[in-house]
Amino acid sequence: MFRLPRLAPRAAPTLLRTPRAAGAASFHTTAPRAISVGDRLPDTDALMESSPGTRVNLAAEAAKGGRMLLIGVPAAFSPACSGSHVPGYVRHPGRKGFETIGVVSVNDVFVMKAWGETLDPAGKEGIRFLADPTGKFTQLLDMAFDGSAIFGGDRSKRYAIVVEDGKVSSVAVEPDNTGTSVSLAENVLGPY
Repeated sequence: MFRLPRLAPRAAPTLLRTPRAAGAASFHTTAPRAISVGDRLPDTDALMESSPGTRVNLAAEAAKGGRMLLIGVPAAFSPACSGSHVPGYVRHPGRKGFETIGVVSVNDVFVMKAWGETLDPAGKEGIRFLADPTGKFTQLLDMAFDGSAIFGGDRSKRYAIVVEDGKVSSVAVEPDNTGTSVSLAENVLGPY
């Protein structure tokens, strides 16, 4: 019978402790704060457009001035997103007053590209479909919610954000995260 050789016991690791200043907290936490009027967009290149190599930093784009519209959706190809929410913006004449219009979703870049080709086959509407595959941009906006029961993981709340001259000028977030009321095109851009 083969026996494994006995190894010598190892000494337990020693933990080095540094003294804390009297009254110092062991950690610091800040409650997340949803983006609001007057804020700037998060400075990150977490978003992707058309391919994994094409990173997008909306804060840098917004800093150049002009008007930007961001439409956040829980999922590409979902019934409300594909049937009414995004198509409402595609059809709305008020969207022409924006230099940049982006649809953002916690999906991979290939899904977002295919969804964009479905909703705008000719690519002439000027709406960008931006993937947030890790959810980082969505988390920085404090727009993430646990969508595990329906979507399999964290997703974006449904929202519409208008940015003017680098700063947020309006935010419309669905109170139940996924509904279609306050963030619809006619509520954000006005009646048709």
